[in-house]
Amino acid sequence: MSGRAGETRLLLTGWSLHLPGIEGFDGAPPEKAATVLGRKGLLYKEPSTRLALCAVHRALGWEPGQRATGSIETGTAVVACSNLGNVETVAKVTRAVEAEGGRAVSVLDAPNVSPNVVASTVALWFGFGGPNLMLCSGSTAGHAGLRMASLLLRSGRATRVVLVGAEPDDEIASILHDGPLRAGSACAILEPWRENAGRVVVDVGPGKPMPRCTVGPGGFDVKERWGDFYGAHGVVELALAAHLAVTEGEGRVGIGPRRPDGGPSVTVTEHSDEMGFR
Repeated sequence: MSGRAGETRLLLTGWSLHLPGIEGFDGAPPEKAATVLGRKGLLYKEPSTRLALCAVHRALGWEPGQRATGSIETGTAVVACSNLGNVETVAKVTRAVEAEGGRAVSVLDAPNVSPNVVASTVALWFGFGGPNLMLCSGSTAGHAGLRMASLLLRSGRATRVVLVGAEPDDEIASILHDGPLRAGSACAILEPWRENAGRVVVDVGPGKPMPRCTVGPGGFDVKERWGDFYGAHGVVELALAAHLAVTEGEGRVGIGPRRPDGGPSVTVTEHSDEMGFR
C-alpha cells in the first residue's frame, strides 16, 4: 500500500461532486433528492444526509432510483465528514423538550439527533456493513477523513472506504458558522493500492515533483470560487482533484498550498498505460 517513504498510496475507484447551483457539478438540492435516490425512504431525512446519499449514489455510478440489493458488504466502511449536518434538528428537538417535555418530540426526529446520523444512514441505505464513523473536526474534517480512510485500509479493518462529505446551509448552521455556508456534498471511494489494479491513485504524504495543477490556495481555490463547504471542504477538494486529473486531462493534481520546499500533501494521479504514473 505504501509508495515512497512516508507516503501512503490508495486506489480511487469512484468520485462525485454533488454541488447544487454550481455550473458543471450541479446536483439536486435536498428537497429534490428523490430525483437521484427514488422517493422511498426519504421522509424525515436530514438535508445533509440527503446530500450525502446523492453524492455516494453518483460516485457508485448508479442509475436514478437504483437501490442496493444483495447481501451486506461487510468490507466496506463509511467515513462521513460534516460539522453542522444535523444542528437544525438538534435545535428543534431541544426547543420542543424545553417547551413541552420529551413527549413532544417526534419519534421520526429523534434518530436524527445522533451525531453519527449521516454516516450510519449512508451505511444502512447502501448496505455497507464495515465500520462507520462521523468526523466533525472543523474545516479540516475532510482531510482528517482521508487519513482515517487510509488507516482503515492499512489496518485491514476495511477493503473499501466510502469517504463522503456533506454540509447544509440552513438557518441554524449558518448562524453557528462564522461566515456564509455553501450546501453541497462530495464522495471518494478508496481501496488499497495494488499494482496495475486501477487507473487513479491517491498519494497521502509529501510528494514531488510539484504538479502543474493544484487545488487550494494558489491554484483552484474551492472556497474562493464556490464558497465554504466547511466540514465537506476536504472531500470536495479530493473529488475535484480527481475530476481535473481524469476528466480535464491534467494527469496529476495536487491538493494543498504551493510550498517552496516541495509538493502538496496529497496528490491524485491518473495512470496512463503509455506513460505510467505521470
